[in-house]
Amino acid sequence: MNPLRRRTFLIAAAMAGATVVLAPASPADAGTDQWEEESKRRQPKRNDVLTGVPSHNGWEMEKVADGRGNIHTRPVPGTPLSGVQLRIGVVDAVLAHVIHRFHCDVDELRDGDVTGWCPPAAVKPALPESNLASGTAVRIRAGHYPPGSRGGFYAPQVAAIHGIIADLGGTVRWGGDDAAVDEALFYIDVRPDDHELPRTALRVRPL
Repeated sequence: MNPLRRRTFLIAAAMAGATVVLAPASPADAGTDQWEEESKRRQPKRNDVLTGVPSHNGWEMEKVADGRGNIHTRPVPGTPLSGVQLRIGVVDAVLAHVIHRFHCDVDELRDGDVTGWCPPAAVKPALPESNLASGTAVRIRAGHYPPGSRGGFYAPQVAAIHGIIADLGGTVRWGGDDAAVDEALFYIDVRPDDHELPRTALRVRPL
């Protein structure tokens, strides 16, 4: 609609008592530069967050946490932890449950005992530890159970850990059961399109 016809239409509508809202008919009406600027303003700065690279379990690694991405500091109800950086949604529901069960069934935790997300450059992409960079894993007392070292837990504690994992229907794996053993590591063991993970999250999420 050219400016003259547009103005005539608005005048006629006002005389008829109508309420009319007109958006610019094309970029030419508002100015191409203005439209492009508005479009860029509305888009999150995803390039500052996403890597385009999957972690070991298929979830995308992210460059930062608590920014404009999917990984944020989440509470862990029933524990003294102030928060853990996890992928929000079904992942944080399931991993928070793992942490809580560890606190109750394996050993009491203190604030600072659990770490979540870490930068992609800090992990080896070919190993399950890379899941930390996608917000889909946690390390519990990493200093007590270093990678490659087995036997950090007593037999009853190992049985309790296996009980926690079994209750989650295969959606979570313990690094202590891996060939490249990492007893501090617990991670989501299904891909992003898995259908069991949402069901498990609903089952274990606190009311």
